Amino acid sequence: MTLKPTILSRHKLTTSIATGATVIVLATGGYAIAESGSSSSSANGTPATSPSATSGQPVSGNGGSNARSGPAAGGALGTVDTVSPPSFTISTSTGQKVTVNEEASTTYQKGTSSSSASAITKGESVLVLGTTNGTTITASQVIVQPTGGSGSATSSTAGVVPFQRGAPPTSKQVGQIPANYSQGMGTIVSGTEANQATEAALAAYPGGVVDRVVKLGNGEYEAHNIGVNWPHHIFVNQGFRVVGAN
Repeated sequence: MTLKPTILSRHKLTTSIATGATVIVLATGGYAIAESGSSSSSANGTPATSPSATSGQPVSGNGGSNARSGPAAGGALGTVDTVSPPSFTISTSTGQKVTVNEEASTTYQKGTSSSSASAITKGESVLVLGTTNGTTITASQVIVQPTGGSGSATSSTAGVVPFQRGAPPTSKQVGQIPANYSQGMGTIVSGTEANQATEAALAAYPGGVVDRVVKLGNGEYEAHNIGVNWPHHIFVNQGFRVVGAN
């Protein structure tokens, strides 16, 4: 389930004591909470941080769960529905609709060979990597999947639980979850490591949209998955192999 961020604005609370000039000022920094009901810090005691809009490097958050200032690296795997350059739409294996925006810098690949935007046609299975903002992705790379490849995996065989409005959340854990893991841990990453973690997560659990990847204190990654009921967190080791999910 996708939850809209709650933005807490910077504010000051000033209390004056009537008998004198003593003034107590409590200042709190503004921050965004991407998911409600959780407050945690990373394995090394640092809150999750936000990607810089220009460099892709993390910038410090001021606390809270999954603090972030904007879109982050991620991706989706699905079948092309419509093509209207410079964009197209895909449907994941669970029926999640995703809009993909192409740019002059977007690269294309078909199988293991370089390709072009002309390879994006209705019915093709594609892996899209790029900057994710909800269910819209600005593509840095589009990979047309081989026939019968991972793009054809279904939610039932992968164990993914599709999102259904009004359905109770699914709570289960499989594989290895990092010790003392708590939602909101880690530092948001971008570039090659985010792409590799996203690709591994979607190959194992297709159907959702990875809207950010964080690196945990033990060197592993957590790919945050939206648009499905389960899993919401997919754990990828340093060799970019999925080791667990919850």
